[in-house]
Amino acid sequence: MVIGRNPDPDSSLPFLVRLPLGRDGLVLKTRETWPRTSKVYCHRADGWPEDTEVLERIPVRTCNRRGPAIDLVLDRARENRSQLVVTHARGREMIFWQSPRTAKQARPKVALPTRRAAGQVLEIVVDSGEKYAYSFRHQQATTTRRRLPAGDYAVELDGVVVAAVERKSLADLAGSLLSGKLTYALAELAVLPRAALVVEERYSGLFKLEHVAGGQVADALAEAQARFPSVPVMFAETRPLAQEWTYRFLGAALSELGAQAAATAPAADLLAPTVP
Repeated sequence: MVIGRNPDPDSSLPFLVRLPLGRDGLVLKTRETWPRTSKVYCHRADGWPEDTEVLERIPVRTCNRRGPAIDLVLDRARENRSQLVVTHARGREMIFWQSPRTAKQARPKVALPTRRAAGQVLEIVVDSGEKYAYSFRHQQATTTRRRLPAGDYAVELDGVVVAAVERKSLADLAGSLLSGKLTYALAELAVLPRAALVVEERYSGLFKLEHVAGGQVADALAEAQARFPSVPVMFAETRPLAQEWTYRFLGAALSELGAQAAATAPAADLLAPTVP
């Protein structure tokens, strides 16, 4: 298996993976180089570009297609077994790459509740730059998309964004912490009355990252929390649980801020007659 960097600057899938399947091999555009924390979406590429920067070559023990699944076993001690599932939705091909670990995480033994967050149906604003956005289909919420000043998901009070949540995968969290990008994101979130950061993984995953020292990432996260204490970080274990937590947090924040606004409203406003 060959892993390379996608030379197309406009693609949202930054990596290329070539598998020894068939006469010419199978080339895929991917979001990650391995399904470590969640299933990885892949898109079939036309071929392997000549100007591709090769990042890694890994010997393959087996690569066989069995119906809609491609079983892949690499010749290395860790992260050696995975499966690609080819399916179709909305008239187009979709490929998802999963490992035994991510497949297990995708089915946590948790039944998510269906009750409303803070007793209301939320109108959640989703940032237009969020590529793989939460749908909130399981929760009692509706969504609209537009550019947000901070965070990926937000709620409004009287037309003003008052609470937001920034979503991160574990790899994205580590990269943005070490590059310093997360500092700017947290600074923007801290301006809001309520804000939080949710991570689609357990905290222990920090110490299982490859190509980076877990302690270094943990230190950077602790420093960020000490600098921005008003923006808590929640490790939600899986993507569905992260979505559920985001929904509950936004609902609670909106309810709390709404109650505060009502309590501080001038008495004249509270006693003003309602115009039919």
